[in-house]
Amino acid sequence: MTRKNRGSALLATFAVLSLVSLAALAFIDRSTVRVRLARRQAYEIRTTNLCEAGVQSLLMNLWRPFKSGQKFATLDATCANASAASPKASISGTITSVGNYSAGITMIQTPSTDSYTRILRIRAVGWIDLDGDGVIDNNEPMKIIDATVSFSLQRSRVFDYAYFVNNYGWMSGFDENSLIVNGDMRANGNFDFTSGTPTVNGSVIACNNEKLSPAVAGLVNMAPVKWSNSTYLSNVAANPTGYADYQARCRPGYNSSTMGAKGSTTYDSWSDYVFDSDGGLSNGNIVGAVIGDSTGFDAWTKGSGSSSTASTLVDATPTSELTMPDLSDLTVYQAMSNSWTGNGGNGDPTKATGQTASIQVWNTSTNAYQTLSTSGVVTGSATLVGTDTHPIKINGPVTVTQDIVIKGTVSGQGTLYAGRNVHIVGSIKYKTKPDFRGTNSSTYMTQNQAADMLGLAARASVMMGDVSQYTSTVLQYMTPPFTKGRYTDTGVWVPPFDANAIDSTGNKTYKALVGDTAIHNLAESVDQIDAVMYTNFVGGGTLGTGGGGTILNGSIISRDEAMVIYSLPMKINYDPRIHERSLTAAPQIDVALPRSPRLRRLGWKDQGFSHGPF
Repeated sequence: MTRKNRGSALLATFAVLSLVSLAALAFIDRSTVRVRLARRQAYEIRTTNLCEAGVQSLLMNLWRPFKSGQKFATLDATCANASAASPKASISGTITSVGNYSAGITMIQTPSTDSYTRILRIRAVGWIDLDGDGVIDNNEPMKIIDATVSFSLQRSRVFDYAYFVNNYGWMSGFDENSLIVNGDMRANGNFDFTSGTPTVNGSVIACNNEKLSPAVAGLVNMAPVKWSNSTYLSNVAANPTGYADYQARCRPGYNSSTMGAKGSTTYDSWSDYVFDSDGGLSNGNIVGAVIGDSTGFDAWTKGSGSSSTASTLVDATPTSELTMPDLSDLTVYQAMSNSWTGNGGNGDPTKATGQTASIQVWNTSTNAYQTLSTSGVVTGSATLVGTDTHPIKINGPVTVTQDIVIKGTVSGQGTLYAGRNVHIVGSIKYKTKPDFRGTNSSTYMTQNQAADMLGLAARASVMMGDVSQYTSTVLQYMTPPFTKGRYTDTGVWVPPFDANAIDSTGNKTYKALVGDTAIHNLAESVDQIDAVMYTNFVGGGTLGTGGGGTILNGSIISRDEAMVIYSLPMKINYDPRIHERSLTAAPQIDVALPRSPRLRRLGWKDQGFSHGPF
């Protein structure tokens, strides 16, 4: 090769190398951009998750005491005057190998139309502390988000059930004809049917509960008998002997010709208020009668106590606990009674509007009604006896600071709150009864709004029958180990209820402050209870001692249930007028029943990401 040729080859080599170098530089530059973009995206994801960690940590700090105390006093004080310049309840933390976060409340508002809700805004900052000095520097990746949440005391879903027990549900000694429940049943623990198979025309729900002692897996031990839709319709229409208004007090039975097929708008308008034996899904929601526990939700058929059970999985999602209201702080309910002025939208629009809460009984000495309450509150105990001619008159939420002793006919709509026990010493019946028959949903929704409705809510317990005559058999269901202890969400131990314990009044917890003699002189057989009963502790006692059977038209909601039935059959009919329709739609009748805490996520806004000069 000549020198000239060698020179040309060298120039060509240099040219190729230059092109390769340029290509390499371009590749490196593009790769560097991709690396930077990838690093930026990774940092943004990390800081977003750090912000969320800050939000969740702050919410946990606020939610636990609110859920336990079930009032706004602490939340309001903690978050008062919160702003972006002066955040409240601020927290900070570090997640090892991930980064740091800080969060605080920048706003708290009470909606003008809803005193039972607080709207909170949380500002959270997440950053990568590259130099480990614990301070956000300009060159460190950082993200800011605002989350909006609501803390509310909502109408409690425990009132969606004919029977609700916090500790564990049980039914023992009943067969398919001796106990018939027309409504849904639920426990915040196991639910056991023993020594017989009763009829339950509704759902049965249990749930895992680690806070009970001992903890429970949350299982329904067996399927009860359940009528088919056609059997339910024919049996309800029969009006059994001894229950003259039984047909009118049962939930309507599902009829596809008038209530629509599953998935239709017509069906959805009915599904919360009727008995539909066939469990399934409608627009993604579980409808009809199902057995639900920690293994999921099953539709089932069991036509008699001797027949086998057939079940089909509807939804594999495990059940969860429903938070019960807490009546420990009676001042909350005294304040509600003091401030209540009627709302006119529930029940007869001409009733209650602008009136104060009150309880009235007939005074035989003056032959006139006597108002026992002052601004909705009765100081001390109250003995309430009504007759068909002169019923007890209830208007709104009334608080009695000690015991309530009650029997007889009731007129009006309202809830009686007892600072201690409610003692039911005879049958309680509505003067104006609801009638749940009908096939027109609009009519069904309105025709019973003017009928009577009574809530009985006890800070301690609801005792039924003559407590002066309770035997050891009755009391065993009101003492450990049958009653159960539990831990609160904040880890505080609540010992099991003990009927024989002495409370702060110097009396046994199940006894009435008016004394055994007064109770015994008033007591009659408790054969019928028209009421929604709620208790912080035990709901139970003696029913049906007169030998004619027992009927409950309403609900029993308690921590422990201890009803001993002396004559059968027992029939329970849920009163659907108190059913929680939605977060924004009130029940057909709102008698100011106890409320439960609820936390909802309303919004999330990205306020920007700063990635630093990398």
